[in-house]
Amino acid sequence: MGHGIAQTFAAAGHRVRVYDAFPGTLETAPARIEAVFELLGQDKAGLKNLSYHSGFDEAVADAEFVIEAVPEKPGLKQEIFEHLGRSAPAGAVLCTNTSAIPIHEVGARVADRSRVIGTHYWNPPHLVPLVEVVQSEFTSAEVVGKTMRVLESAGRAPVHVKRDIPGFIGNRLQHALKREAIALVAAGVCDARTLDTVVKEGFGARLAVLGPMEQSDLVGLNLTLDIHRVLIKDLDRTPGPHPYLEGKVAAGELGMSTGQGFIQWTPEEIAAVRARLNPSLVAAARERAARARVAR
Repeated sequence: MGHGIAQTFAAAGHRVRVYDAFPGTLETAPARIEAVFELLGQDKAGLKNLSYHSGFDEAVADAEFVIEAVPEKPGLKQEIFEHLGRSAPAGAVLCTNTSAIPIHEVGARVADRSRVIGTHYWNPPHLVPLVEVVQSEFTSAEVVGKTMRVLESAGRAPVHVKRDIPGFIGNRLQHALKREAIALVAAGVCDARTLDTVVKEGFGARLAVLGPMEQSDLVGLNLTLDIHRVLIKDLDRTPGPHPYLEGKVAAGELGMSTGQGFIQWTPEEIAAVRARLNPSLVAAARERAARARVAR
């Protein structure tokens, strides 16, 4: 995630310092970032905005805006933010790219928690424009506004999440769908490939242009209410991860990485999925980049 986030800011003209605790990862970052510029057809002059640092304190010494992008481990993030609270300038905005951990937990060890905020990017961050800007009960309104403006200047599509709840908006919606999907397959209503076909060839085809609230207003809230009166009480209510999912993981059936998950995968099928996904994301990102160049 880190190199993709750095690229979006550099391409927009911001000076960016890249830090990583692992020398091997830091060494490969320039080539990976340059590859993103090539992928999106962007002017490589933006590469001059980047510098690479092996020292934490050096990297954040005069930063105005810091984005952390380490694995989803609360203790690790708290340790990093405690360090940031001491090393980054007092006015620096401290952002965590967590996808589910509440922001107040991440910033629990920071003396001034008013400058800690969530910036949940979606993977890959240079192709998916949405960023969920999540405020905790401690985050100042000034920090929220500054974060939204900086992300917009980097060509992102920030949205303001006003309550610090696990999973924020996107992952709550995504995993509510996954919860019901897993329950349907576990109950023998359909197999996994059938379920995916229903989503991709049905309502999923319109989700990119019509959100669930828009669709409800379009068909009428009276119809939505009639459907809910029949359906809601029958939706899955498993109090925790579904046993079917737990069983898959316990059996080592982890998905494409092992060749078996909800679906059995051949190497050719895995390659086909990746080949299907990436071009559509790249095409949309190139279009956004072209529009941004025209606007400037």
